[in-house]
Amino acid sequence: MSFFPFLKAVATGPKSNRDLSYDECFTAFKMILDQKCEIEQSAAFLMCLRVKLESSDELKACFDACNTYIKKVEISESIELGFSYDGKTNQPYLFPLYAKILKKFFENNKDYKSFDLVISGDYLQPAKNGITVKELCKNVKLVDNIHFFDRKEYFTELSDLTDLRKKLFMRSIFNTVEKLFNPASSKYALTSAFHKPYVKKYNLLFKDNYENLLVLKGNEGNPEIFSDFKYWEEENEELIEHKIFLKDFDINYVDSYENITIEENIDIINNPSPELYKLAKLNAAILLFTTKRVTSIKEAYDLLKDI
Repeated sequence: MSFFPFLKAVATGPKSNRDLSYDECFTAFKMILDQKCEIEQSAAFLMCLRVKLESSDELKACFDACNTYIKKVEISESIELGFSYDGKTNQPYLFPLYAKILKKFFENNKDYKSFDLVISGDYLQPAKNGITVKELCKNVKLVDNIHFFDRKEYFTELSDLTDLRKKLFMRSIFNTVEKLFNPASSKYALTSAFHKPYVKKYNLLFKDNYENLLVLKGNEGNPEIFSDFKYWEEENEELIEHKIFLKDFDINYVDSYENITIEENIDIINNPSPELYKLAKLNAAILLFTTKRVTSIKEAYDLLKDI
């Protein structure tokens, strides 16, 4: 099959460009992932599709095409954390720290059903140049309630497009769909969006795969918070926005970093300041809320105060 009709649809010009149908886009991404078209065609298609702005059908088709490759396992009583693949530059990853907090909480509170954390990582992707989840997971000893999934192993076809994506050095549709592939068949998921329109896109793509999906505005497009934040819940097909302020939890965290290194990240989580530790507990509280163990983030945080 020729790839040219798909490329022509998005790269002819403003007057002639059109949205691809679901079936067309599904076929196009299967060809890209199977590398059955020229690498230059793949690059041009990804760039032009991004410039055109992806339609809902195009996003769903890309996501569904990706799902035909993913090797899944069953860790159902778990929450998937949808991190970005372009890394962090100005704050550390905290999940090794709040995983320990949650482990201790469940050991001390048998009335609450425990859950595990599922995190995916891969080689660094555009468009930042931060430290990645994969780097951290390869350099720290993780507690046994964290399950790290290397995308190179469970979705080789997308991982193998890393060089192409780096040469483009721009975001593409893959940045949107890759956050939550659910390799562990998790019941719950947490991810982050910069803007409300993306919350709608994430609900369209991911919501039906989980018992509960929470989207918040986290740090650097990741599901960890370091400052005041907001989160959205869908009620009667409407997005309801909730705002959370650190001062309401007596947290006064003001640290920031410039191009944080993996060594700095490890030192920070091994030797957390009192304010960072409170922040880690707030991140743990968000997970308790997302997994429906409590009815509010404040209730969850109060449960964690003595840990």
